[in-house]
Amino acid sequence: MALKVEEKKELIKKFAREKGDTGSPEIQIALLSTKISKLAEHLTEHKKDVHSRRGLLSMVAKRRRLLSYLQKKDEKRYKDLIKELKLNK
Repeated sequence: MALKVEEKKELIKKFAREKGDTGSPEIQIALLSTKISKLAEHLTEHKKDVHSRRGLLSMVAKRRRLLSYLQKKDEKRYKDLIKELKLNK
């Protein structure tokens, strides 16, 4: 369920705002979105995995907080990210 190194590097390269950027909200949200989709896929198969479900809920909450921060800080970056990741907002 964890991201592979290549996947992570690819996402960082795609969403980085400048060279060497690894911690901007866009990158964090993209990484969390990928992890969430993988974990949701896992939970459809393993319905009784309560511990992973709790982790999923905490990741969703963290992504929501990061999205609200980005929306307050820069509306254009927020809308571009929502469109790029195909999130429903």
